[in-house]
Amino acid sequence: MTSPSSALGAIAMNPRASVPAARRIIVKLGTQVVVDTDGRPALSRLYGLMESVAALRQRGAQPLLVSSGAVGLGARQLGLQPRDRPLALAQKQACAAVGQGQLMALYQEGFARLGLCAAQVLLTEDDFSDPLRHLNLRHTLETLLELGAIPVLNENDTVSTLELERPDPGPDPGPRPIFSDNDHLSALVAAHLEADLLILLSDVSALHTEDPGQNPSAAPLAWVPFGADLPVNLAGTSPGGRGGMASKVAAARQAAQAGVPVALASGLVPRILDQILAGEAVGTFFQCAEKGVLS
Repeated sequence: MTSPSSALGAIAMNPRASVPAARRIIVKLGTQVVVDTDGRPALSRLYGLMESVAALRQRGAQPLLVSSGAVGLGARQLGLQPRDRPLALAQKQACAAVGQGQLMALYQEGFARLGLCAAQVLLTEDDFSDPLRHLNLRHTLETLLELGAIPVLNENDTVSTLELERPDPGPDPGPRPIFSDNDHLSALVAAHLEADLLILLSDVSALHTEDPGQNPSAAPLAWVPFGADLPVNLAGTSPGGRGGMASKVAAARQAAQAGVPVALASGLVPRILDQILAGEAVGTFFQCAEKGVLS
């Protein structure tokens, strides 16, 4: 039997040593993972990720998805080109209304082929700020997991504008929203559900010292100790999504502060979930409080 001290020593030498034991796992899929460069569903990639999630479920884990992509999918169906011209708020809400149905249809069909049920859960800030609604949300998610379903979470963009409207970064931006994008939403869900691991998948392979697209010599960081200062430049925003590396790092630190370790990696890499959950050194791993010990 492994003693607690030896287990802590193993984690100190390999921060990812406890990742394979994770049971409750939040997987956030960014827009660039869900859609291709033309705004169409990235079917092969999505089905590969769903197969990995299904394998988790079959071995007794409790995976939950937080999925972006509704606005991007809806924009293409409506003939809009958000990359060429930023969409107005009402247009983003209209795109979300169109795209959310297609997004869930992809998950429901894909998981059904794997013998699983996908459950749509659309959230607003009130679901976390109101105690009764928050309790109801937690009970619903816990029940879905107990019943073997795969919850697929997203903000309800058709009625809530907090994620679609970026806060004014001026000297007095007003009250800070509870979550302003799906990176923060996934961190919030991971903390409130006492998850064992949060995985942030985007089109970026790891956290680098600088934007690798602007500086090819930028160095990737394999892991970030809890509370460490980062020698990185976090400027830059994802062209198709609403987050960016600064958002992902902030979300990772939010989850880590709550005791949830975080893996950040590229969802464009085949079998990336399998690699992360095997404890392989891919992407960037953020240690959580208590030296990265999974709760």
